[in-house]
Formats: sequence, C-alpha cells, structure tokens
Amino acid sequence: MELISQVLALEPTSEILGKEPIVPFAILLVVILVVPILFERLRLPGLVGLVFSGVVLGPGGWNLFQTESEIMRLLADIGLVYLIFVAGLEVDLEQFQRQKNRSLGFGSFTLIVPLVMGSLLGRIFGFAWLPSILIGSLFSSHTLLAYPIINRLGVLKNQAVTVSIGAKVFTDIGALLILTVCVASFNTEVFSFAKLLTLIGWLTIYCVVVLTGFDWVGKEFFRRSSGEEGNQFLFVLLTVFLAAVGAQLIGVEKIIGAFLAGLAVNEVLGEGPVKEKVVFVGSVLFIPIFFVHLGLLIDLPTFTRSTTNLQLTLLFVFGAIASKLIAALLAKLVYQYNWREMLTMWSLSVPQVGTTLAATLVGYQTGLLSSEVFNSVVVVMLVTSTLGPLLTSRVAVGLASSVATEAAPTNQPEQKIAETGNAFTIVVPIYNPQTQQYLIELATLLAHQANGRIVPLAIATAAANMDAPQLEASLQRSERLLAKATAQSRVLGLAAEPLLRIDDAFAQGISRAAREQKANLIVMGWGKRTGFKARLFGNVIDNVLWASHCPVAVTRLVDSPKKIQRILVPIENLMAPTLQPVQFAQMLADFNQAQVTVLNVCERRTSSSKIAAKRSHLSLLVSRLAFANPPEIQIIAHENVAQAILQAARLYDLVVLPFIRNHTSPGGLAISDVTTQLARQLTCSLVMLGEPQRNQTVAIATGVASTTSAL
Repeated sequence: MELISQVLALEPTSEILGKEPIVPFAILLVVILVVPILFERLRLPGLVGLVFSGVVLGPGGWNLFQTESEIMRLLADIGLVYLIFVAGLEVDLEQFQRQKNRSLGFGSFTLIVPLVMGSLLGRIFGFAWLPSILIGSLFSSHTLLAYPIINRLGVLKNQAVTVSIGAKVFTDIGALLILTVCVASFNTEVFSFAKLLTLIGWLTIYCVVVLTGFDWVGKEFFRRSSGEEGNQFLFVLLTVFLAAVGAQLIGVEKIIGAFLAGLAVNEVLGEGPVKEKVVFVGSVLFIPIFFVHLGLLIDLPTFTRSTTNLQLTLLFVFGAIASKLIAALLAKLVYQYNWREMLTMWSLSVPQVGTTLAATLVGYQTGLLSSEVFNSVVVVMLVTSTLGPLLTSRVAVGLASSVATEAAPTNQPEQKIAETGNAFTIVVPIYNPQTQQYLIELATLLAHQANGRIVPLAIATAAANMDAPQLEASLQRSERLLAKATAQSRVLGLAAEPLLRIDDAFAQGISRAAREQKANLIVMGWGKRTGFKARLFGNVIDNVLWASHCPVAVTRLVDSPKKIQRILVPIENLMAPTLQPVQFAQMLADFNQAQVTVLNVCERRTSSSKIAAKRSHLSLLVSRLAFANPPEIQIIAHENVAQAILQAARLYDLVVLPFIRNHTSPGGLAISDVTTQLARQLTCSLVMLGEPQRNQTVAIATGVASTTSAL
C-alpha cells in the first residue's frame, strides 16, 4: 500500500514532459519531417502543412506549444533571420545584370502596382496610412517558388523569365526599405523629415560597411581557409547574425541586416558546397520552425468571428493576385511580350513567401499590423504559394518551343564531347573493388572511341604525419587498387596511366587531379549512402560536381558495359546545350554497335502537329552532331514524365540522364526532380551525366536533397 501511495504521489507523466524543453523540440522535429511529406503527396506545398501544424498544435488547437515559449521564440527568430538571409543569398545578380533595364522596368511595375492597390485596400478597411502603406508593400515582393519548374522545362533563357528573376532584386529591396521607414515612423512619436534623413544616412553607411566590408573579409577568409568547409560555414553564420545585430544598433529591423548579409556573401560563396550546406541547415530546421511558429500566431476564433475579417482576407487575396496580373500586363504592353510570356511573368511573381512573411511578422510584432491583417496575409501566402507554381507549370510549357526556336540550328557545327585539342582524358577514381571493373571497362570503351587515355586515380587521405600507420595502410590499399585497374585496362587493349595522390579529402583530390591531368571526363561509381549525414556534410560525388571543371559521369552499372545493346536517353528540354548525354551515349554505342533512342515526353494533351514539330526539331538538333549511326527519335505523350520513362526503360540496357541538382527556395518548397525519382526506380544500368557547376543555372532555394552518394 505504501508503494502504491508513492506511485500515486508522483506527478503525471504529461506534466513532467511538459516541463522538459526537449519534448517540444522533439515534437517539432517530427512535424518538420512528416507533415511536409504528407502535404506534398497531396500536391500542396510543404509550408502549407507546416503552418497548418502550427494552428493545430498551438493555442487555438491542442495547445501543445505556447507562443510565449522562450525556446520557440528563439528558434523562430533564427528561422526569420535565416529566411531573409537566404532570400538575399540567392539573389541572382548576374541574371539581373543581363536584363538590367527590363528587370528594373518590370520590378517597378510589380512593386508600385501592388503597393498602390494594397494601400487602397487598407484605407478602405479603415486602417491608417502607415499600416496601409506597409500592407501594400507586403504584396510588392515575390518569391520564385517555380524556379525548379522553369529550370526543368528549359525556359530559363527566355527573356520574360530572365526579367522576372531579375525583378526580384528590385522588389525585395524596395519592400524592405518601405518596411524600415514604416517601422521607424511608427516607433517614433514625432517622426520629422530630419529624423528620416538621419535614418537614411545611417542606413547608407551601414549598407556600405556590410556590402563592401563583409565581401572583402569574406573573400580573404575563404582564400586563407581553402578546403576548410566547416570554418567557412561558421563564418557565413557569423556574418548573418553580426549584420542582424548591427541593423538593430542603428535602429532598423534585423531582417534588413540579414538580407544585406546575403547580398554581401553572395559572390563569395558562389555556387558551391558551403552555400549548399548553409541553405540546407536553414531549410531543414530553422525555416520550417519559423513557419510552424506562424501557425501558432494565427488566431482562428478571431479570424472567423466576423464577416469583415473574411472580406478582408478575400480582398487581400484578390488584390495580391490581380495587382501582379496588372503589372505583368503593363510589362507586356511596354516590352511587347506575347500572352504566354505575360502569363508566365504573372505566375512567377504571384507567390508571396519569403520577404512578405518576414515583413508581416515584423509589422505584427511592432504593433503596426493588427492580428486580422496578420491572419489575412498568412492566407495570402498559402493561396499564392500554391497557385503560383501551378500556373507556371501550365503556362510556361509553351515557352519551350519559342526558346528552342531561338536556339535553333545555325551553320556552326555542334561541338562533340570528345572534340578537344589535347588527347581525350578520362579520370576514373577508384575506391570500391566491387564496382572497379565495370568502371574501368566503361572508361576504356569511351577512351577507345575518342582515341584517348584513362587515368585510374586512387586517393590516400593525408594524416598529420607522413609516417602515420593509417596513411601507410591507405597507400598500400591504393597501390593494390591501381595495380588491379592497370591490369584490367591492359586486358581491354588500352594502357592505363595510374595516379596515386595524397590529399586532405577524396573530393578535393579528385577534382584537383582531374584539373592537373586536363581531364575531359570523370567517371565515378554510385553508392547508396544518402542519409542525413551525407545530405548535411555532402558526399564525394556532390563535392566533385561542385568543384569539377569537366563533366562527371555518375554510374550504376548492373552488367558489363560491353553487353549494352540498347541505350535510352530521355531529353526533357529541346535545346542544343542539353545534348551532352546524347553524345556520351553515342560514344558508347559506337563501340558496341548499340542503338541509341532519344526520348522526349510531352503532355498528353499535346496535339499531333506539335508532336511532329518536336520530332522534327529534335531530329534536326541531333543531326548536327553528325553521328555515323544516328539515334532513333521517340516522342511520347503522357501525363507523368517519370512513369513514361520508366515504362520505356524496361526494353533498354542503359539509361543516360542529365544530373540536375535539386535546389529549392526559402521554406523548403522542394519540387520533385524527375532524375531523382528515376534514379530510385530504374532497375537497368544508369549513368547520370553532370555538367561542371559554372554551366548549370541554379535555383533560389530553400533545402537541398542529394540524389547520389560516395564512391
């Protein structure tokens, strides 16, 4: 009885768990992991699920999370800073410079028209001028959620798309400046013109210090810490929060500093593994927590209490979408775009996520915006983030033919992958004895066709002391692998030139050795390690793709390359620069006397005349490569690209795919890449051909998912 009374005297388990700060964090991780996956299966953006989770788990639902929680507020603040930092980091300054005048023009339209319409809506509902102007500025910026879609469709070079991407620079900066002035005016009892000039002066000095100082310091630090990705990652995080603190010291919001920090380190980071890690950490952890926190702040009882709130929300949604349509119409009239280009510009500028939500939260926390406005803007975000990519996937498809026409064949012959002034050199990194034979066979067949050479490469990772036992063991293992590779290539009738290198890391050693050997191609094996560690810290193939100066062929061979008789090459974009996989496949096919089929999948509703035009255009592009045995051209109308390729691949021995990194936009709005899905489900041999990073156009993103792993 005494034992029972002691047990009954214990606190309930729920109360004990409620006092543990680790419990809500664990629940958050479960939500971040599971909910976006479920919503994406419903073809809804993952962030919609995160906001919905916040509503359900917050005070208006199960009350598991409290908005006053210090831990939740800290994580949400970090997510807010991270969100706007990534927005600045992924501003494509080069794209802006390419169409500077038109980007400024469309940026002005898509900034001013929503600003005016939103301000009028605010005044109609009785808000003062200051909150009304801020409401208008919330609709002015846009988030390029559909970037992965236009990248996949191959319409990035269309001028209307380029202008839309460049306009984001102008709209983001404009919206943040309006936010700065509105908040400063609201927080000062008497806000005079002199105080405005003082604020502008301090802000100008601050911008110069951050943009020039951080840029210079960043370049120096990266130069001196070459290869130390961990320290470079920490340096980037330090710049973000130093800039945020500096902004608060001069009296402006911390998100201004975060955005400027993103712009400052933009050029320093470039498109490399450190940037990928920075974006990844924010996209899988802090930014999703920010969206959950937004859901906690939504007051459903207040939202549904009166018809006025519903009317406000509906008009906000209509105003945001209609104002972007008017801005796109103005751009069409001024720059003579066609209707499809105009609709594409509209669809790209509709989503309101990154800058809009950050500014909304700041306005709400300072008391400038009411809870009704906050709830309505969150609904605007949910609607536009769903509608925008959906519209883009519909209207941008027609742009592919116009882009292809612009890239139409000229009298200049297409350069083949094997055409070079030096001997065609293939570097083959070897590490796994089980896959080594097929790798050497594939490289040898390609080298035979190009009259080139192969360089089997083994990397022994360096130790602190050159006489360390672990280094000696690594050297001996590498020498055995190289001896075996040399013997295998000799049997195939080609003398290999083995290379043993001591380096700090596998990826660095491979990319550096390939450059030193003036390699034209790197052929690597594909492992299956794609867990959290590989995604966070990258893996050998990821880092080689980032650093390599030449194409990288990532292979998963289920049989000897000498037995390959039928090769399938799916081509999604009918443009000449995408034909590298065709050239690669044809080099291998010429040795085996195999047949190459070039496959393009179009929408099921595509008319027979358009299919015929696609076939004719693709045949013309392929004919420019002047193959002795021209590939077969096949066009399939299907509603699902991946399923169509999977069905066709059943009859083939090898599928050659372009390797496209799956970048996402702030908030983790990943759109599944066809290559990723095929890599998981194909059962035949597979080669994914990745271009060097300088030739790839990369998205804004929000989160990074690797599709390949180590050797």
